[in-house]
Amino acid sequence: MFEIAERPVELTLYTDAYVVRGTVLTRQRRISDVLNHADHDFLVVSDVTLDEFGAHTIATRADFAQVNLAAVLFAVADIPVEPMHELRTVKIAETALISVPPFRITGRIHLLPERDLRDALGELVGRFVPVTEATYWSDVVGEAKQSAAMVAVNHARAQILAPYREVDPWAGLDRGAVHDRGAARTPDPGRDPGPGEG
Repeated sequence: MFEIAERPVELTLYTDAYVVRGTVLTRQRRISDVLNHADHDFLVVSDVTLDEFGAHTIATRADFAQVNLAAVLFAVADIPVEPMHELRTVKIAETALISVPPFRITGRIHLLPERDLRDALGELVGRFVPVTEATYWSDVVGEAKQSAAMVAVNHARAQILAPYREVDPWAGLDRGAVHDRGAARTPDPGRDPGPGEG
C-alpha cells in the first residue's frame, strides 16, 4: 500500500456562533473523511479567519486555531475532490433535508443499496455525514442560500428527513371559516345572555 502525502485543504467550518475559514493538512481526500478520521476531538486549522454570526465588527485573523469538532455543525470544502474509484462503495443517492439548527441543508445523502429507506437510514453512520449537491442557509442568523459540491454534517447535531417535501401548514384550512367561528363565539355586549351563558 502506498503512502499518501499530507496536503493542504481549504475548508469552512460552521459552528453555533462562528464561521471559521482556514487550511488543514491531511492525507484524506474528502472533507467528511478529514473530519471522521481526525486524530483528536479537534482540528488545528492554519491561516484562520473567524467571523461571528450577526456581528458588525471586523473578522478576526490568526495563524492557527484549534477548533472543537463537537462544536462544528457542518463543514464545506472549498475545492471538491472526486473519490478514488477503487475504494468506492456503491451507494444510492436519496434527496434529504437536514436540520442542524440554526441551519438547514438540502442535498443528497448516500445510502447502501437493496434496503428499504428505513433500514438504509438506520445504517447511515459516521461522525460526519457527507451530503452532495448541497444547498445550505439560515433564516435565523441571516445566512443566505449557498451551494457546495459537498458538505460534511455533524451527525450528532442533525435531524435527517428523507425523502422530504415542503408543505403549507395552512393547506386544507379555510382561514375565513376559522375567523367566522371565532367571531361567533365572541359575546355581543348589547345582548342579554341566554340560558346557561350568564
